[in-house]
Amino acid sequence: MNKIRVSAVSYTNTKPFAYGLKHAGAFLDKIELSYDIPSDCATKLINNQVDIGLVPVAALLNIPNYEIVSDYCIGSVGAVNSVFIFSDKPAEEIRSVRLDKQSRTSNNLAKVLLKNYWKVQVKFVEDGTADAFVEIGDRTFGKTDKYPFVYDMGEEWMKFTGLPFAFAVWASNKPLDKNFIKEFNEVLKFGVEHRAEALKELEPRSDFDLEDYLLHKLDYPLTAEKRQAITKFHHLIESL
Repeated sequence: MNKIRVSAVSYTNTKPFAYGLKHAGAFLDKIELSYDIPSDCATKLINNQVDIGLVPVAALLNIPNYEIVSDYCIGSVGAVNSVFIFSDKPAEEIRSVRLDKQSRTSNNLAKVLLKNYWKVQVKFVEDGTADAFVEIGDRTFGKTDKYPFVYDMGEEWMKFTGLPFAFAVWASNKPLDKNFIKEFNEVLKFGVEHRAEALKELEPRSDFDLEDYLLHKLDYPLTAEKRQAITKFHHLIESL
């Protein structure tokens, strides 16, 4: 059997998944695993360099015939504490935003919120100075007290829609063996259920509450409401 190529994300938010994979025993012999930034996970899946990726949900729009292959995701019910717009101005006064090159979903979420929730017209740039900037993942740890205005996009999405959010899901670009998917899902479930143990493997930080983040802010089950949020988010992206 050819190994299934899997791309996971290298951020702290995926440590429970990594813990499950590390303790997966013989299952590891069935996969070829790499860790990447979110945008590269998506690119690899789009280009058929991997078979499964933990991909930003915005990237699903660029993957023909994708299949979500797990009951788990990177999500939140309200504040997530690692997906932000940092700003020098209140949201209603933002006129320019620098996007994060590591994330498709968060860039699109910022665009959706600014247009539909805060109702402002904004210029988006890849580099240079701007009124605000999007940033995700571990690079945001300890930064929330360093800017005048900080918007947690998981929290703002819930204020806007009343829904939780799924930032990334495990997706394939082709049909896969159902027994493999079942086993893969069990591995991820083990990791999520043992995230307190995964936490113990992380270096403590004085500027960020890792325990609160992994055990309370992140919400891993891919619920029906999160699937509803993905559909709504895709429609809003398409109307930008």
